[in-house]
Amino acid sequence: MGISTAFVLGAGLGTRLRPLTEDRPKPLVPIFHKPLVTFAFDHLRAFGVSRFIVNTHHRAEAYSTLLGESGGAAEYAGCRVAFRHEPVLLDTGGGIKNIQDLVGDEPFLVFNGDVLADLAIDRLIASHIRSGNIATIGLRSHGGPLHVQWNPDTGLMADVRNQLGLGANLPSFLFTGVYVLSPAIFDHIPAGEITSIIPILLGLIRAGTPIGGVILDEGTWFDLGTRESYLECHRRIAAGDLALTYPLDRPWPEPIHPSVRLPVDVTLKGFVAIGEGAKVGAGAELHDTVLWEGAEIAPGARLESCIVRDHRHAGGDRRNADF
Repeated sequence: MGISTAFVLGAGLGTRLRPLTEDRPKPLVPIFHKPLVTFAFDHLRAFGVSRFIVNTHHRAEAYSTLLGESGGAAEYAGCRVAFRHEPVLLDTGGGIKNIQDLVGDEPFLVFNGDVLADLAIDRLIASHIRSGNIATIGLRSHGGPLHVQWNPDTGLMADVRNQLGLGANLPSFLFTGVYVLSPAIFDHIPAGEITSIIPILLGLIRAGTPIGGVILDEGTWFDLGTRESYLECHRRIAAGDLALTYPLDRPWPEPIHPSVRLPVDVTLKGFVAIGEGAKVGAGAELHDTVLWEGAEIAPGARLESCIVRDHRHAGGDRRNADF
């Protein structure tokens, strides 16, 4: 038995990544020209997921532009994509409750659309199905804040930040934002309320309901929370330090989009990503810089650690600037 449906969290405001998220949701920020959320789709497709549900809020229309949404449904690489708009952000738990009518009566995956990951999701799915638990959480021992206490003897989640007083002597792990839920979870999430999934899970643990946890230390997990991490992600990909093993929907990474023609005297240093239709003026120098679709760089400009968004203009001698 596999899992065919995944809920990809796409409604966040991306506040820490502003101004990059002013005109698009954070999951649509490009990584070497490929929108972040499409890596989640590709990742999950590799494990048998054929149907995606995406919640939207900020700049929801951008998803329609990307996926050709019509009448509330769309398609990605042969997989169905359904959208559920949240006029008011419901947080993770509220967002999950809000898609109850779309899920059906089978277990489903939840995937944080803000991360670039390559995890052994098959192990997570197998553990959930084998155990029959109401929830099974993907955990890591490194890569971010270690807030989840997990019992290696039972394989169960015991606490979060020791809020229940049950995890003082247990090791702590990173919550990956990737987990499997059974439909019974809906009975424990209040309708129409703004709530995270964390207090829901803690309430279940307090009541004695087992919540599974699986350590997924192999592979990639990268949180694109800030402009610094956004640039670092590009640097690591360019250096070959952040690789993905699952098939993608296109050749990737492409540092320079095939549509771009650079003057012969343009200088590129470090990692550089130049998006579709971007124009770089003669004599410009780009160092550790990302250009989105249609960006325009003035002749003679010198940009280092800069990000130039869609159809923005940049020039002069600038460092650590967003346009």
